[in-house]
This record gives sequence, C-alpha cells and structure tokens, in this order.
Amino acid sequence: MFTVRLRKGKEKAVRQLHPWVFSGAIENVKGRPENGDLVSVTDNSGEFLAYGFYNSQSRVAVRLLEWNPEQEINDEWWRNRIRKSINSRRELLNDSTDTCRLIFSEADYLPGLIVDQYADFLSVQILTSGIEKVKDILLDELNKLVKPKGIFDKSDASARSHEGLEASHGKLSGINPPEFVTVKENGVSYNVNISEGQKSGFYCDQRDNRRIVAGHAVGKRVLDCFCYSGGFTLNALKNNASEVMSVDSSALAIETLKQNVLLNDLDSIKHIAVQSDVNKQLRKLKEEGEKFDVIVLDPPKYAPSRSALTKASRAYKDLNRLGMQLLNEGGLLATFSCSGAVDIASFKQILAWAALDAGKEVQFIDQLCQPEDHPVRASFPEGEYLKGLLCRVW
Repeated sequence: MFTVRLRKGKEKAVRQLHPWVFSGAIENVKGRPENGDLVSVTDNSGEFLAYGFYNSQSRVAVRLLEWNPEQEINDEWWRNRIRKSINSRRELLNDSTDTCRLIFSEADYLPGLIVDQYADFLSVQILTSGIEKVKDILLDELNKLVKPKGIFDKSDASARSHEGLEASHGKLSGINPPEFVTVKENGVSYNVNISEGQKSGFYCDQRDNRRIVAGHAVGKRVLDCFCYSGGFTLNALKNNASEVMSVDSSALAIETLKQNVLLNDLDSIKHIAVQSDVNKQLRKLKEEGEKFDVIVLDPPKYAPSRSALTKASRAYKDLNRLGMQLLNEGGLLATFSCSGAVDIASFKQILAWAALDAGKEVQFIDQLCQPEDHPVRASFPEGEYLKGLLCRVW
C-alpha cells in the first residue's frame, strides 16, 4: 500500500479521528498513488495512524476511512458501511414519510457519498475520487438493500472539479425517474424533480423545521422566501395559515410549488406565488406597506468557505433586516443559514446587528438544526451546517 507520511506535529487531528488530511500537512508520499487510491497514513516517525483515499489535486489530500490497522478495506468493508447507514434510518421511513437522506458523506464514514431516497428512487451524489473508484460496489449494495426502481446520478456539483472529476448526470441503474416523483414527508405530498431539481432534488434537511414553523402559522399571514418547491409553504397552508406568499427566483420551483398546492388539495385562494429575486421582492413589499405575522428566510449557501464569511455576513444581515421590517409587532422570523462556515454564535450576532439596523428588538425563542438523517459526527463538527433561529420581533 502507498504511504503518506505527515509533517512533525500534524498528526493530532488524525489521532482525534478527524477525517481530513490537508495537503499542507504531508511530509512526503511513498509511491505514486493515483487519485482515489487507498493509502496508509503515518506520523513523522512512521507510526501508523489511519487508512484513507488519496487525491493529489484536492486541498483535502487524504480522506480518512479506518483507524484500525488490522481492518482491511475491501468490498465487504464498503458494503458494511452502506448497511450501517441505511439501517440507522429505518425508523424514519413510514406511512407518512417516504423520503430521507440515507447516506451523509463523512458523517456516515463514506466521504463524498450522498444518497437521498425519494419514494421508489434514489438520488446519488459522488463527490470524491475514492468513492468514484468503488462506485459499482456501493451501487450494488444500495440495490440489494433498498431495491429502488432506479438510481439517478446527480454528481454535477463543483466539488467534483476539485477532485479532478468531470460532472456526471444521468441514470446509474434501473429506470429513469419520471419528470416528477411524488414523495411524502410528515403527511405532506411533494412532486420532486430528481433529474432537473436543485442539489439532489429536494431539501429533506428541513423536515423537522417545516413542522415546527407550521405550528406557529395557524390563522397567520406567512411569507416564505426562497421557497423552492414549497416545504414551509405547504406545511403552513395545511396548518390553516390565513394566507401564504411564496417567493423564489426559479420558474421551475414556482411551477412545482403550484402543482404541490393542488397535489395536497390545499386552498389555492390562500396562496400567492411570486417568481422574483427575494431581496428585490422584500424591498417592493416594504414600499407597498405589506406586513406579515410569520416570515421564513431560507437562503442558499452564502459562505461556501471561511474566506467568504465577511461578504456572507453582510448578505445575511441585509436579508434579515429586510425581513424584520416586514413583520407585524411581535411577529415571528424563522431564519436559516446552511453555510457550515457560519456557526450559531456568529449567526446570532448577525441577527443582533440586523435588529439594530432595522430598529427592532429580537428574542430568540427556539434554535433549529438539521434532522437525524443528517447526523453530526463528534470528530467532524464541520458536518453541522444547517442552523436556524426562531425569533420574536418587536
């Protein structure tokens, strides 16, 4: 096996079971491993630390898999990891929910593999060269365990370019999904466009938060920003909101949302769908003197890395300032960040700055996070990316 020897003093994170070795921590590489090849990682004295797969083109040069030197990483090792991940989600799938994340990359000890289940179909993202090399084994095990009608590849993320991989998109096994696959989440039905939809097709990481926010929507006027296919909107309408306005810049998202309102037999008279840039729409609503009782702000990732934090903080502050100004006295703001680089303490500070600029007082009444099918590994806190705050605004 090829060997990666670390610089002196760079072994601490590996001993603490962190799954990443950055290129700058490497002293030398024995042999010439190809991208995705298994390597043995040692400290500077040559003592074994862990096994992982290597990529010379990535800033994360080694993604660690196994810390037991006696454990061989073979076909059965990979299959066992798939089984553990899927079996841990069994209780989430029931008569009212047939969609969830089955495998969550590093959190499930499978770095660069994301698998989402949408009823009878699986959507897969393969984002690392190591997973790409064992793709056939993993797909075979997924077919055996889940028995889907089809597995669809959504590996077109920019992360693949950092690993020297080209984008990949299309059927991997079984049949192609129809234009829309109907799934259920907490008793609400959704038409999911797996092939053309954002990310893997649907944001199942907000499952619990949609239910929590809907609990505050009874009889209220709700504004759902960055609504996508309508997760927060549909739950609010189902929970007897007096009116819901949904805003998204994507024409496909708005059209899918309208279909989802009809799919659930919800009152379309109580729903207003607006295709627009959210920030422009918020300013327009302010000029028109509109007010809401509950506002949801669920923007895309503003800070893809720590280098983008300053710019992202300004964007989050401006967005939340606009939202606060549209709330009735004592209204609720459900605001989220899916940027892993923004921790909850920083997010609270951003909300405090936004409140000052808006001339508002804010109380944090609940702290929201990603659900159990998006676990956070103790040794990999970077996996905790989704955080939300439910705020009372005065």
